[in-house]
Amino acid sequence: MEVSLNNNNSSYQRIDRYDPAKLAEIALHYEKILSLLGEDPHREGLVKTPHRVAKAMQFLLQGYEMNPVDILKSAMFKEDYRQMVIVKDIEIYSMCEHHLLPFIGKAHVAYIPNGYITGLSKIARVVDVYARRLQVQERLTSQIKECIQDTLKPLGVAVVIEAHHLCMQMRGIQKQHSITTTSDFTGAFERVATRDEFIKLIGSKLS
Repeated sequence: MEVSLNNNNSSYQRIDRYDPAKLAEIALHYEKILSLLGEDPHREGLVKTPHRVAKAMQFLLQGYEMNPVDILKSAMFKEDYRQMVIVKDIEIYSMCEHHLLPFIGKAHVAYIPNGYITGLSKIARVVDVYARRLQVQERLTSQIKECIQDTLKPLGVAVVIEAHHLCMQMRGIQKQHSITTTSDFTGAFERVATRDEFIKLIGSKLS
C-alpha cells in the first residue's frame, strides 16, 4: 500500500510504503515472539497485534526507502546569501539499533550557503530520513551533516542533537532524566566564533 503526498508539484514525493508481502512475513515473526514471551497471540487482544506492529515498524523505519539527496535537490535554488540559516527544534523519533527501543529528541541544523539554498522543510525531511532507520545518535548526527555538506556544498554545516533514550530510561541504568547531546561541524562552524553564535541562537527564545 502506498500513500503519496505531492510536494508542490516537485519531482520529490513523500510515500508511506506498506509492502504486503513483507508485512505478512514480519507479522508472522512477531506472532512467534509473543508465543516465546509466554503470551497467547490468538487471544482477542493480541490477534491483530503482530500485523499492527509489522505495519508500525515499516513506518518507523521507512527511511531506508527514501533518498535524502533527492529531497534536498527537489528544492535547491541559486541564491547569493552567505549568512547562517538555522532550522532548530526539529523533532526526532528514531530507533536505537542496540535494543530496538526509541530515542526521542530535537535536532538543530544550520548551514552557511555558498551559492545555493534549499527549502527549509527539506532540512527537516533529511533529518527524518536518517532518523527513520536503525540508528545510534552519533551516526545520525554525522549523516545529517554529511548529506547537507555534500549536496549543497555550503561554507559550513552544524548539527546538534539532544535526545532521551528509552534504553537508558526503561532498562539498564534506568536514569529517567538523562539527555544525550551530540554535535558535528564542518567548514566555517569549526571556527569558535561562528560555532558560538550558532549555539547561542539555538538556545534563544524568540518572541
